[in-house]
Amino acid sequence: MTVKTMIMNLWTVMTPHRSLGLSLGFLLAAGTALGADGEMAPLPLKLPIPAFMGTPTDIPMDPNLVEKPSDKPRPPFMAPKGVQNVAAKKKVISSDKSPITGSLELVTDGDKESNDNSFVELHRKTQWVQIDLEKKHKLYAIVLWHAHNTFQVYHDVVVQVSDDPDFTQGVKTVYNNDQDNSSGLGIGTDKEYFENYEGRLMDAKGVEGRYIRCYSKGSTYSALNRYTEIEAWGIPAE
Repeated sequence: MTVKTMIMNLWTVMTPHRSLGLSLGFLLAAGTALGADGEMAPLPLKLPIPAFMGTPTDIPMDPNLVEKPSDKPRPPFMAPKGVQNVAAKKKVISSDKSPITGSLELVTDGDKESNDNSFVELHRKTQWVQIDLEKKHKLYAIVLWHAHNTFQVYHDVVVQVSDDPDFTQGVKTVYNNDQDNSSGLGIGTDKEYFENYEGRLMDAKGVEGRYIRCYSKGSTYSALNRYTEIEAWGIPAE
């Protein structure tokens, strides 16, 4: 039984007692907050093999800017049952017209391992990759793997969604840890984080759009920008 069905059943039972002051609109709004798109279930992520274990010791960490790495598995992320990785095999373009290593289709090919042939590497400074989902989708989670072959923190990680392929209008920011606006996309409030095999899971909160654009500006390991895989979990928008 879906949340919406449960609410409608509750409304039927409460109809003789409307003096309680609750309306159908109120109950449906509550259902939306609880996941009215359907039953909730853990996101069916398939993770790559960990490339390393342990805790970084040689990278200075400001706790106000960088998350402390955890040695525990990430808790399951709940999303509407039936969501799919709608970015799989979709077309990818980039700000870098001549990647140093690899090809752009590797970003959505499903290979998240830390192998030498599983990533594309872009030049220095702020670069982006962009995925065309082919039609508008409602997105619940975006998962990003830059590089999990060694301990490193990527800078100016910004993830945006839009219906405009040029990202000049209707842009919605899902994640932004550029805390000094050095990439010119606005001051971010999210923290930087250490790369690992789980990737960075970002709660997209049901944002709608056709295009996803992910920015970065090198890392503590290299000034280059590596992208191993991007997944976008959602459903077609009505």
